[in-house]
Amino acid sequence: MDDIKQIDFAKILKAIRKHPKPYYKSLPIAVVLSSLFIICIPRSYTCSVTLAPEMSSLGSSSLSQVASSFGFDLSSATSSSSDAILPELYPDLVGSVNFRTSLFPIKVETEDGSLKTTYYDYLLRHQKRPWWSVAFNWCKNLFNNDDDVNNKKELNPFWLTKKQNAILMALENKITCSVDKKNYVISITVEDQDPLICATMADSVKNKLQYFITEYRTSKARNDLAYTEKLYKEAKARYVKSRQKYAAFADANEDLILESYKSKLEDLENDMQLNFNAYSMTSNQLQAARAKVQERTPVFTTLQSASVPLKPTSPKRMIFVAVITFLTFIGTTIKILYKEKI
Repeated sequence: MDDIKQIDFAKILKAIRKHPKPYYKSLPIAVVLSSLFIICIPRSYTCSVTLAPEMSSLGSSSLSQVASSFGFDLSSATSSSSDAILPELYPDLVGSVNFRTSLFPIKVETEDGSLKTTYYDYLLRHQKRPWWSVAFNWCKNLFNNDDDVNNKKELNPFWLTKKQNAILMALENKITCSVDKKNYVISITVEDQDPLICATMADSVKNKLQYFITEYRTSKARNDLAYTEKLYKEAKARYVKSRQKYAAFADANEDLILESYKSKLEDLENDMQLNFNAYSMTSNQLQAARAKVQERTPVFTTLQSASVPLKPTSPKRMIFVAVITFLTFIGTTIKILYKEKI
C-alpha cells in the first residue's frame, strides 16, 4: 500500500507531455492496424428461439379417462412417460451426429436472393473467411494431396468424409441449445453470416428437435399401433369370412331339418360369434392404441419464434479498435516511464 501511495501521477503526466511523439506514432498505427484486422473478419448474425415443452404429468388423465371408456387402462402408459427423453438431454440431442447431419440437406437462401442451395453446400463453399485463413488453407492444400476416398459417397453419419466432419465440427459453434433447469425452457441459438439463413436454420433446428423428440417418445406406441392394426384387419377378415360362410350354408340348406344340418349350422354360428368377439376386442384395442400414441405425442409452446436479425452481433468493431488503442496507449506509457525511470 505504501508503494501505491508513493506513485507521483504528476510526474507520469509530465513524462507523457514530454514525449508526445511516441503516441503520435503508435496510436494511429494501432487504430489503422486494428481496423484493418477487424474489417477482414466477417460479420455474423444471431437468431434465438425459445420453447416450453409440456410436462409429462399434464394432459395424461383426460386421455386415460377416454381410454377407460373402452375398457382399457392406460395408467401404465402414463407412468411409462418417465422413460421419455429428459429436457436436460436436449442439448446432447442437438449436438449428436445424427441430428447435425440431418440439417445438411435443408434448403437455404441468402438475404439478397443471390444464392439458393443446401445448408451443407453453403457452409462448405460460400463462407466468408479472413484472408489469412484463406492463405493458410491454400498452403495446407499444397502439401496435402490425400484425396478423400469417400467424397463421392452419399451422406452416412456412421462414416463421414473429412469435409463432412469439418462441417460437423463447425456446427458446434454455430448451433447451440440450452435448457433452463428451473422451468425447462429450451433456448436454441443459431449464428451465421447471412441473417436470412440464420433465421431459417433457427426455425429448422426447432422443427427438427420437435420431430426427433416426438419420434423417440412415440416410437413404441406407434409400433404397438401398427401391430394392433394388423391384428384388427386379420380379425375383421376372419369375421367377415365366417359370416359369409354361415350365411351361404344357411341359404343353401334352408329347407333341411336334419340334425347334421342343425349341428353344422350351430358350429358355423359359434365360429362366427367367436370371430366377432375377437374382432370387437381388437377394435377396442385399436382405439386404445391410437389414444396411447396421442398421449405420448409431446406438445411444445413456442415462446419466441425465429425472426430475421437486423444487426450483426459480432465482431464488435468499435469496441475492438478502442481496446487495442487503449492497450497501445498503456504500453507506450509504460515504455516512456521506463526510460524516465519513474
